[in-house]
Amino acid sequence: MIKQKYIDLLRVEPGKKIHLKDYETGWAQTKDFEEIGKDKLKERANEILQQNLADLTQVQQLLYADDRYSLLIVFQAMDAAGKDGTIKHVMSGVNPQGCQVFSFKKPTAEDLDHNFLWRYMKSLPERGRIGIFNRSYYEDVLVVKVHPELLQNLPDGKRGKSFWEDRYEDINSFERHLERNGTVILKFFLNVSKKTQKERFLERLERPEKNWKFSGSDLAERDHWGDYMDAYEDAINATSTKWAPWYIIPADNKWATRALVADIITSTLRDLDLKFPEVTEAQLKTLTEARKILEAE
Repeated sequence: MIKQKYIDLLRVEPGKKIHLKDYETGWAQTKDFEEIGKDKLKERANEILQQNLADLTQVQQLLYADDRYSLLIVFQAMDAAGKDGTIKHVMSGVNPQGCQVFSFKKPTAEDLDHNFLWRYMKSLPERGRIGIFNRSYYEDVLVVKVHPELLQNLPDGKRGKSFWEDRYEDINSFERHLERNGTVILKFFLNVSKKTQKERFLERLERPEKNWKFSGSDLAERDHWGDYMDAYEDAINATSTKWAPWYIIPADNKWATRALVADIITSTLRDLDLKFPEVTEAQLKTLTEARKILEAE
């Protein structure tokens, strides 16, 4: 398991104002890591990932049987930060019956005729299940903030600082409501550098099997990099709460990203004190009778 002091470096404490430029996007997060070296750290990260995958398989079964909690995992990032790959690798050992992944694309006309949280509410995980949002309601304070022309057809009013503060308040209230009703929320911002994004875009262009992942809009959005960093910074500062914390995950090295995300998810579920339902005396009697019948066949 990863030491808590390292995880604490990634978790944004409520009320603390962070600046994304202060967060490393690569593997060398601390002097300790630099002393260990990249190769040894990568080997250790892969060991941690494999152990967490095994543990997650077990704790997911407990989550399902306990049936008191659900887990909502939110992934946000710039293009090519590795959201898809992280989900694929971290959740590879999870029972598909207890896990759903939702990738939210451009909102439909029906979506736009409802409040901005509506389409996400419909996809929330049931008790006992894990729900993963590959992009989420945060798009409405990120993409829409960078491109305000995408705003829904709302009543007349100013679209300044107070407008976005109201949206952050809506999100905090929404997440607080979910937490009070048994949904555990983890939010991951995969923090990729502009340099690494460029390298991954070039790889998509050079490898035919990855051409489909590249879109002309990717370059257009890259031109707004600074605006997006400001929007992410504002959103994270306003919405990292005790009940729905943000983790800023270094995303330049996929092996580090996956190990960190897997460890945080597994540790969070393990800390819930999940347990299998207790069997009543009447149920025990039924089980005993069933055993007798089967053994007598």
